Amino acid sequence: MIVWCQSNLATHPRPALTLQQFRTVSRALSDPRRVALLESIGSAVEYSCQELCREAGVSKGTVSHHMDILVKAGLIVERRRGQYMFYEVRRDVIAAYAAELIRRVAPTAHT
Repeated sequence: MIVWCQSNLATHPRPALTLQQFRTVSRALSDPRRVALLESIGSAVEYSCQELCREAGVSKGTVSHHMDILVKAGLIVERRRGQYMFYEVRRDVIAAYAAELIRRVAPTAHT
């Protein structure tokens, strides 16, 4: 499991994500199915595994595999309610990743 930095680029010059965190999130987002699942989860406050299976047209095992990768990357949190799993997007991690991506590939020009 990745532990996320709580830095703010406006007040701290260090990167929002470590290199390992950045690479882990990038790998998790490299699969189109995971991105589609993440988009579905992000469209609501939380999303159940059953809804994801139904919407994506895949088995519970396939969804569980992709959810495990997204959880380990820190992109979502999972919560068990009885026998059901629910997922929620970690918007703070998405924002940190986006900021780090911009910092790495499109830094502001210094004049």
